[in-house]
Amino acid sequence: MTLSISVATWNIHKGFSQFNRRMMVHELRERLRALNADIVFLQEVQGLHLKHAEQHEHWPAEPQHEFLAADVWHNSAYGKNVVYDHGHHGNAILSRFPILHQHNQDVTHLRFERRGLLHCAIELPQLNQVLHCVCVHLSLFARSRRWQLDALASYIDRMVMPGAPLLIAGDFNDWRNHAGDMLAQRLGLSEIFTDTHSLANQNKVARPRRSYPAALPLFRLDRIYQRGLIATATHRHAGLPWSRISDHAALSATLQIASTAA
Repeated sequence: MTLSISVATWNIHKGFSQFNRRMMVHELRERLRALNADIVFLQEVQGLHLKHAEQHEHWPAEPQHEFLAADVWHNSAYGKNVVYDHGHHGNAILSRFPILHQHNQDVTHLRFERRGLLHCAIELPQLNQVLHCVCVHLSLFARSRRWQLDALASYIDRMVMPGAPLLIAGDFNDWRNHAGDMLAQRLGLSEIFTDTHSLANQNKVARPRRSYPAALPLFRLDRIYQRGLIATATHRHAGLPWSRISDHAALSATLQIASTAA
C-alpha cells in the first residue's frame, strides 16, 4: 500500500513582509491554507512578541504556530530557539497527522546566533508507520553550517532507525549548495527538486530551486530533503502574492510513501 502526502516549507519572517514593512500574519495564514499541505515546516515563527501585541491591533493573541494551524492542522509543535526580553521565535511543524513525539535539539554554534532542530515523529495511520520530520534553520556562516550539518547527521544517527522514512526541510542558508552531498553520504537523503524520480524534474538540471528573495529568487536557500519517499510533483511559490508576505518563497511537494509492513 502507498500513501500520497503533501508537504511544504516556508521561512515566514515572523509574520512580516520583507524589511518588516507590513504585518502579514493574516494573509500568511490564508496562503498557507491555499497550499493544502498535510505537513508544513515553518521557520522564523514568532512564539511571543509583547511589543507587536501592543503596536498592532490585529496581532494574534495566541502563539503564531497555533494561530496558523487553527482549524486545519490539528497537531503542531514549536521549537523555541531565540529568546529576548519581549519574546521568542523558532521553528514549527504543523501536521494533519498525529505527532507522537517532539524534540527541539539545540545546535547553536555561535552565542549570538541561536539555532535548533525541531524533530517530530509523525504517525501515518493508513500505513501503520512513523515518518520522521525535522525542521531546520541553519546559520548564516559557512563554518557554523558545516558544524550544524554534522550535528544534524549525528542526531539522526542516534534518534532515527537506519532507513526509516525521513523528511528534513527548512532554510539551510546553503548559498553554495554544499549540504546535499553531505546529507546524501551520511543519511541517504536526496533533495526533492534534484531527485531523478521526481516527475517534475525529468530533463531538467539537477539543482535545488532558487527561493530567495521571494520577489525574484536568486539564491537556493530553502530545501526539502527526503529518504524513503518519492516526489511526484514539486512547486516553488514565488512572485506575487507570495513576495508580499515573506522575503522567502515557499516550496511544496507531493510525495508517495509505501508501507514497510510485510
